[in-house]
Amino acid sequence: MSDFNYDVVVVGAGNAALCAAISAREEGAKVLVLEKGPEHKRGGNSFFTDGAIRVAYHHLEDIRKVIQDLTDEEAENIVMPEYGEEAYLEDIMRVTEGKSDPELANQLVNRSFETLLWMRSHGVKFELNYDNQSFEKNGKREFWGGLPVKTENKGVGLMKQLFSRAEELGIDIWYEAAAVELLREEGQVNGVVVERNGGKIIVDASGVVLACGSFEANKQQRSQSIGEEWEAAIVRGTEYNTGDGIAMALAVGAQKHGEWSGCHSIGTDYNAPKVGDFTKPGDIFKKHSYPLSVMLNKEGKRFVDEGADFRNYTYAKYGREILKQPGHVAYQIYDSQVRPLLRKEYDLEEATYYKADTLEELVALLPVDKSEFLKTITEYNEAVQEGAYHPTEKDGKGTVGITPPKTNWALRMEEGPFYAFPVTCGITFSFGGLHVNNRGEVLNKEGNPIAGLYAAGEMIGGIFYHNYPGGSGLMSGAVFGKLAGLTAATAVSEQNTNTVKH
Repeated sequence: MSDFNYDVVVVGAGNAALCAAISAREEGAKVLVLEKGPEHKRGGNSFFTDGAIRVAYHHLEDIRKVIQDLTDEEAENIVMPEYGEEAYLEDIMRVTEGKSDPELANQLVNRSFETLLWMRSHGVKFELNYDNQSFEKNGKREFWGGLPVKTENKGVGLMKQLFSRAEELGIDIWYEAAAVELLREEGQVNGVVVERNGGKIIVDASGVVLACGSFEANKQQRSQSIGEEWEAAIVRGTEYNTGDGIAMALAVGAQKHGEWSGCHSIGTDYNAPKVGDFTKPGDIFKKHSYPLSVMLNKEGKRFVDEGADFRNYTYAKYGREILKQPGHVAYQIYDSQVRPLLRKEYDLEEATYYKADTLEELVALLPVDKSEFLKTITEYNEAVQEGAYHPTEKDGKGTVGITPPKTNWALRMEEGPFYAFPVTCGITFSFGGLHVNNRGEVLNKEGNPIAGLYAAGEMIGGIFYHNYPGGSGLMSGAVFGKLAGLTAATAVSEQNTNTVKH
């Protein structure tokens, strides 16, 4: 017999999980949140994010509904291109090569703006993403890339505000409490087995929401599903996302969905921690100004089109390209023309870099094939075409006659001093997960909902394939977390009503 009884148990304590818990509590459910880690390591991958959250909007006034302290004077100096539902969906479909599940992608896009307003109503604060998504031009701040909104104080602020709200609402949170098994009776998930304080506890529940991440921190599962080379990847976020929730769901008949051989990964500082460091949150080790760079491997060869698109649409797939290189390392090279344009992470004390007055002196500092390195840069410089350079837009200023080309933002590498930033691959989350419908219900192998079982966040498979539009993961977590919590609480309410009637 269980000593603990809840309407809804939420497994996990990141953005998706707490949105689910708050949403269920709003509907009157008694809610328990299970966090596998200790309190000082709570928050899952969400704690480590930069806070950028992709939302569909039609004009600056929409954004001002989310960021209400934006003054008229500030608004006057902002150029904010429209980014509606059609553009958002088009970006998802383009970067996933048309493979994103249309039902899930449409739900993510169409619910994005209302979900931000809902988060704001629960105390989550947002601000303009000035640093990473705008440039100053003709005295105004011009935004680009469809990602103008971020959470205040990045992922740290987001999680602080969500935990604060959860506690205000009377949601119970257990730390160092790992869910290890789902319980079922007559096909209905009706509880969970929890390992806590050295023992096992049964918690009865009418509904269980799984929102405890994917398997990116599980080296064996990474190797098995994505490839052996992924054992070498740095884990950018929490060490606790080891695929427990997915395994529990599969054990009760859930259907796999999505690209199990794919993941979100980026180029990150070569000396970044091997797993997320909770004392240094905020995604500070990423290196995302590479569209302005020339990027070479140890053999002195370029291996991607650095300027194929805005970084929002390439960074989640270029991490794996770096992982494929000898030694799992690459070097982003910049000269003094572009060094002032680089993102803030390049100026942090944690950033690893080499600096020299000439390219010859720079390459002498690097463990690379020096002659090939210099030859590649010479050939690149000769291939750069004339044209206007505009880092705020795809300027078409590219190269001719080299492979791979650089399609945009190609400047000759010629003004010293020169800089080299070594990067390796950091995995964020895996794309493979569970088959879930647009209400957050987990589906079985026949495609029918498993009664009492719901999922949100990284555990949902089928939204992202190959790549990912920046900021859409945080938005997906919030949208499907809110939906899963609502669906679970509504089912509990209906069960209670039916019980009373009988």
